[in-house]
Amino acid sequence: MTPFISEFIGTALLITLGNGVVANVVLHKTYGQSSGWIVITFGWAIAVFVGVFVSGTASGAHLNPAITFALAAVGKFSWAKVPLYITAQILGGMLGSFLVFILYRKHFDETENPASKLAVFCTSPAIPNTLYNFLSEFIGTFIFVLCALYIVASKNSLGALDALPVALLVLGIGLSLGGTTGYAINPARDIGPRLVHAILPMKNKGNSNWSYSWIPIIGPIAGGFLAALVYSFIF
Repeated sequence: MTPFISEFIGTALLITLGNGVVANVVLHKTYGQSSGWIVITFGWAIAVFVGVFVSGTASGAHLNPAITFALAAVGKFSWAKVPLYITAQILGGMLGSFLVFILYRKHFDETENPASKLAVFCTSPAIPNTLYNFLSEFIGTFIFVLCALYIVASKNSLGALDALPVALLVLGIGLSLGGTTGYAINPARDIGPRLVHAILPMKNKGNSNWSYSWIPIIGPIAGGFLAALVYSFIF
């Protein structure tokens, strides 16, 4: 695969499985309805695992503009490749969220609460507060990027299992820090699906909460950038 196709497919898989588990929990008349936060965090961890092992060899498995910007900012990735990677990530996020919509279409029809429908696509704060919502995304992504930089593939590769540490890292962040904003920690995970939510026809859809949308974009990018600077300073 080319890096573009790798990032596109990896992010599409990430969002299909990640947003899919949210749909299974929050939409009406699914077998997983109301199964809770633990199911969502484990589902997202598996989604990350799948996305990373599929795209790791061809593109490095960024799957996240915050990772791409952070690596470029400290000279570990070419700025010339940044637009290509981010475009692939956003388009992959849009495809993944569209697939979830198709798969759960009848359950969207059965669900009347607009907030539940929006939650399948993108994040929203449990308690709206600009400063604290921003800090949640900033700190969560700082920890994610800093720890991800410490994860080095073993010389004796275990193949797909090399992606396991990143999945466990996302699981830990979700369980410990995700309850405030839904832990986007990835602009592509939020902006692409939010665009799809705005476009798709759904009854009782509600709005796409664009007034909040800048936080899961700027917060992760800023947190990832600082994490890369700290890692570079340490080494």
